[in-house]
Amino acid sequence: MIIVTGGAGFIGSNIVKALNERGIDDILVVDHLKDGSKFLNLADCEIADYLDRDDFIDKLDKGTDFGAVQALFHEGACSATTEWDGQYMMRNNFEYSKRMLQLCMDKQASFLYASSASVYGDGPVFREQREHEKPKNVYAYSKFLFDQYVRRLSPEVTSQIVGFRYFNVYGPREQHKGSMSSVAWHFHHQISDSGVAKLFEGCDGYGNGEQRRDFIYVGDAVAVNLWFLDHPEQSGIFNLGTGDSQSFNDVANAVVSWHGRGKLEYVPFPEHLIGRYQSFTEADISALRQAGCDVVFKNVDQGVTAYLEWLKDQQES
Repeated sequence: MIIVTGGAGFIGSNIVKALNERGIDDILVVDHLKDGSKFLNLADCEIADYLDRDDFIDKLDKGTDFGAVQALFHEGACSATTEWDGQYMMRNNFEYSKRMLQLCMDKQASFLYASSASVYGDGPVFREQREHEKPKNVYAYSKFLFDQYVRRLSPEVTSQIVGFRYFNVYGPREQHKGSMSSVAWHFHHQISDSGVAKLFEGCDGYGNGEQRRDFIYVGDAVAVNLWFLDHPEQSGIFNLGTGDSQSFNDVANAVVSWHGRGKLEYVPFPEHLIGRYQSFTEADISALRQAGCDVVFKNVDQGVTAYLEWLKDQQES
């Protein structure tokens, strides 16, 4: 059996779908469906069972034996970088992750989990080393702290542990995230509704819309997850980005190009984000490549096109 926590969420549901495409359906999805709309992410997937997160933890605490577990993809977390309830964040991200890791250690199962590029703060170096890690919000700190926990345990653990520091992931099955959905999703709907994509004015020395991020298509991020599933001898914490930053203008222009219409408009940079915003991210993927992972990543034009074609197919089906 394979367990996917956060399996009804963005990356988790894409992992479930990719496993299905390999002919794997002995999957336990663990999630929290207070937002019932997330079921749509699993409607075209095949799974063996579903458990609410709290029920799953309760069963573990009571000693329920879930049988043989090959791997656990741990995507379940609060991913809102604007959430400042530290108690809530640490419970949902740090303590929950420790519990899932313990399960995998007990089962000698692969543990593949979601970390975040937010641990690097403002950068400018995005390499998996302690001296470059400077979290600037409590979400980033919760991810950073679990990475530190993994680093301390790793020398004593014989089963696979892999952490993925996701950069800016975008693509299918993110619609439930609302304001936290990718800029590609927002630009698409803005162009559809009004013909105008709205971007931030310049900040931190960058021109209007020229802030740069490492945008990675979700299908590529999932391919890396599955590569490590196929290579259980590889463990570590790895950046998961393309290795090439592109501007928000690039994303907006890719959306405009796909639609064949639209224009860009710049709005004042929000005061509440000043000092809490990453104006530049770019994954150093040398460690990923040294591990042998050879997944080829889409650039923004390719990824946005694939994404918007998927959205079009969903509307027409």
